[in-house]
Amino acid sequence: MNLACLRAIMLLPFNAVVTIPAILFIFFGSGYRLATPATVAAGAVLFMAGFALAAWTIYLFSTIGKGTLAPWNPTKKLVVSGPYAHVRNPMLSGVLMMILGESAILLSWEIFAWFALFFAINTVYFMYCEEKGLKKRFGDEYSIYKKNVPRWIPRIRPWKG
Repeated sequence: MNLACLRAIMLLPFNAVVTIPAILFIFFGSGYRLATPATVAAGAVLFMAGFALAAWTIYLFSTIGKGTLAPWNPTKKLVVSGPYAHVRNPMLSGVLMMILGESAILLSWEIFAWFALFFAINTVYFMYCEEKGLKKRFGDEYSIYKKNVPRWIPRIRPWKG
């Protein structure tokens, strides 16, 4: 993993998963509290699954795409394998799963509100910015991929483009 990739991870997902939830919980939360053991366990499983998914997609961006998740060092090749064969935004799905897991573990409606806001902001961003940029960079290859792989709800069977 190169320095550009590490910098992108520290600036983008780290802030969404660690910095902002910590600020919300510490400064606006109503105190430290844990959910029931079952809710903590479910939140922990959700967080770890999201972490694994995000790590896998970052690895694919680096190895197959020859770039990073950061706009200043984008992939040079369209990544359509692994989780990308099921859903167009698995990296963000992983980040969202981590935030939702944190919300469950800490019983934090503030972190849940961040989850909802983060999802809404990214949906608008993907629809009006990122997808247009991907179409410009990858042309028909992206158009075909976009027609066959949904943005958020995963396909059951992987797309084989």
